[in-house]
Amino acid sequence: MSDVLVQPLSRLVMEMNESATIKMSQMGRDLKAKGFDVINLSLGEPDFDTPEHIKDAAKKALDDGYTKYTPVPGLPELREAVVRKFKRDNGLDFAVNQIVVSNGAKQTIANLCLAMLNEGDEVILFAPYWVSYFEIVKMAGGVPVEVYAGVEQDFKVTPAQVAAAITDRTKAVIFSSPCNPTGSVYSMAELEAIAEVIAPHEQIVVVSDEIYEYINFTGNHASIGAVPSLKDRTATVNGFAKGYAMTGWRLGYMGAPKYLADACGKIQGQFTSGANAFSQKAAALALDADLTPTWKMRDEFQRRRDIVIELLEKIPGFKVNRPEGAFYSFPDVSYYFGKTDGNMVIKTADDFCEFLLLNAHVATVGGDSFGAPNCFRISYAASEKDIRTAIGRIAEAVKKLR
Repeated sequence: MSDVLVQPLSRLVMEMNESATIKMSQMGRDLKAKGFDVINLSLGEPDFDTPEHIKDAAKKALDDGYTKYTPVPGLPELREAVVRKFKRDNGLDFAVNQIVVSNGAKQTIANLCLAMLNEGDEVILFAPYWVSYFEIVKMAGGVPVEVYAGVEQDFKVTPAQVAAAITDRTKAVIFSSPCNPTGSVYSMAELEAIAEVIAPHEQIVVVSDEIYEYINFTGNHASIGAVPSLKDRTATVNGFAKGYAMTGWRLGYMGAPKYLADACGKIQGQFTSGANAFSQKAAALALDADLTPTWKMRDEFQRRRDIVIELLEKIPGFKVNRPEGAFYSFPDVSYYFGKTDGNMVIKTADDFCEFLLLNAHVATVGGDSFGAPNCFRISYAASEKDIRTAIGRIAEAVKKLR
């Protein structure tokens, strides 16, 4: 028998980091199972139910026999509804053959990276970024290039920063607005300025993740794909999880240049094929239906945002901005680095989150995996009672740190 230990797993999976949001949520559940009263503010999942008219449409689709395989890029009626939505809400003109429906926006982004990237291609990520961007780019053979903006910039990068990061190996730029994890929202003027520095580099494709579009407190969502210079070089990604409280339905979609849409369909055909049939029928109805339930949800998130910011600003050492979308706050807690409660020393925001879980029984997510090691993410997709109780516990716990 050989003395050489054979590693049964691939290098890809061995080098891949576990999703920080899922990991912290599991740690919270584990602690709760031991009898502790844990408040989970780690997951990016609306605490609302899917609106009744969407659920009714799914039930009808089941009754009507929509239980079979679907076309890989999506049911024609859903793709047509996506075309109408993009035109109506975003000023984007796509043909049906430029639309691809996937099993969540996460798969959409993975399809895009696998379709675009060769080994060593660089992808600019606006940091802080959603945790999976970094790992998906690496999985596809790309090299993530982080362009960071801290709380003092409202977590929004400048055109000069983007210009400085572009090289002849840059293949794509990926960002979200409204942003997960910061809640920051780019205005059209800000996007136009960024587009101006990207446009001369014809090899660059922009991936604009707009999954939080409807949870926007500014009253004016802007899509970079509507900037004329990038119209034919932008893949606009969206989905149903956040704005419609349809996280478990696993449906995302994109509009992209046809060559890229075709490539993503080719990849998806080998991985999952088409998304499930009855969810797509319900989603087609959702895109054309009254958005009153969505606006009520958005208004409640804005109310909670105001509560969260008011409470966090009272905690010594916390640096907070006023997020304009999504349902997150992303405080800078570097003030506490080097401090200790006598049991553990806080060296990073991840340490800080572990301290909060053990001492305040509040589950949050450290900023390392978001490209922001000084910050941590609080999700206010929770009841007002839980929010007030959790932040009260956090305020008490940090008093132990000296």
